[in-house]
Amino acid sequence: MSSRDESPTMRTFSTSDLSRKSGDIIASALQGPIAISQRGKPRLVVLSVEQYEALRQSQPDRRVSGATADMPADLAEDVTQAIDAFLSPDQR
Repeated sequence: MSSRDESPTMRTFSTSDLSRKSGDIIASALQGPIAISQRGKPRLVVLSVEQYEALRQSQPDRRVSGATADMPADLAEDVTQAIDAFLSPDQR
């Protein structure tokens, strides 16, 4: 069997299972979240609309934005250095 239990609540199917076992995948996703793996690594999570809505409602978006001009100079420099370290040379 190519699906396996990752935890008591999440089953895992491979990307090759998507075409061969779509009915099983849908049935499992309606019972609880499932993982889709590709080359042995988890890549996607599939869950029902009800589970998705519950997740969205339980975790409000807490992102905030700001400008480096509003930061203390030393913090703005640290942020700039972190961004430069993250970007590849052709993105700078």
